[in-house]
Amino acid sequence: MYFLDEKVRNLHRIFDQNARRGYLRLDLNENPGGLPQELIDKAFDGVITPEFVAQYPETLHFTEVLAKHLGTDISHVCLTNGSSEAIRYVIEAFTSDNGRIVGVVPSYFMFQIYSEMYGKNIVQVPYRDDLSMYVEDIIAELTEDTELLILLNPNNPMGNVYTREEFEQIMTVAREKEITVLVDEAYHYFYPETFLDYALNEEHVFVTRTFSKAFSMAGCRLGYVIGWPEGIAMVQKLCTPHNTNAFAMQMAETILETPGAIEGLIERFSKGRSYLIDALDEHGYKYQGQAGNFLFIQPKTDAHTIVARMKEEKKILIKVYPDVGHLGTCLRVTIGEKQYMEQFLNALLELDRL
Repeated sequence: MYFLDEKVRNLHRIFDQNARRGYLRLDLNENPGGLPQELIDKAFDGVITPEFVAQYPETLHFTEVLAKHLGTDISHVCLTNGSSEAIRYVIEAFTSDNGRIVGVVPSYFMFQIYSEMYGKNIVQVPYRDDLSMYVEDIIAELTEDTELLILLNPNNPMGNVYTREEFEQIMTVAREKEITVLVDEAYHYFYPETFLDYALNEEHVFVTRTFSKAFSMAGCRLGYVIGWPEGIAMVQKLCTPHNTNAFAMQMAETILETPGAIEGLIERFSKGRSYLIDALDEHGYKYQGQAGNFLFIQPKTDAHTIVARMKEEKKILIKVYPDVGHLGTCLRVTIGEKQYMEQFLNALLELDRL
């Protein structure tokens, strides 16, 4: 008998397969300039052999390298195909049918997709109109039957962060009510605070991270989840065989073990961010984005028109976001090195004229 799961039939997905090569890509929170070529050459010089390409990837060595970088051992780490895969497996393993999941909205859209895909009951905590997220609003939804709380620090797309004091308030309630907590730190390194120590020292806390953002490896698809050993073992049971590729691990190891590589990437980003924010202030723009590698910018004219003209006339890709609190419909722009921010700003000042 033919069968199709109704949850899949009713799942709303948008797949963007548009060609982006040749554009300045400020639409998907990638590093528009990418990694330094010398770092890529260093990673693969003499490594890419027929045997390297032909064999299945071996994960033990890189997991040990990563665990050392994180200050732990491999029992606390599971490699995944980007952090999105890690998020999927935590939701699948640690919530029941129609299980109650609490999450902030707007947020990374795959949290809701996975929840709907697996028939979970996701309860959304919205931002207030001033674009603030109050810990009290989150805690109010942490009921006795809540199984999972999902937070992003920093949050995508809003860019807000949680202080250690705020997170401890949340954790106090989560421990009391036996709620598993998942913190996605995809934009770690753009914001120094981390809750990794909770995932390493407590049970029922996971932290997910990716090499796509600060490490500039979105094309390689590599991420990981950190947690207590028994929880990590459950996540690993769901992983497909050889779910991470050898090229990604080789590149990531090179970055981790090259002195100054991570710091150099963050320094170039920070200079670009400082330039863009100073320029927006100078020209009277309102914006939102406390942390992360992105900003909401309130345009002076029509956001949709600007996005279309940016693409057609300037070969620059950015996004439109509606209903961004008191800012209304905004431009969503990825932050990169100063040269790319200059290119974007010049185009914005030309196109966004009253």
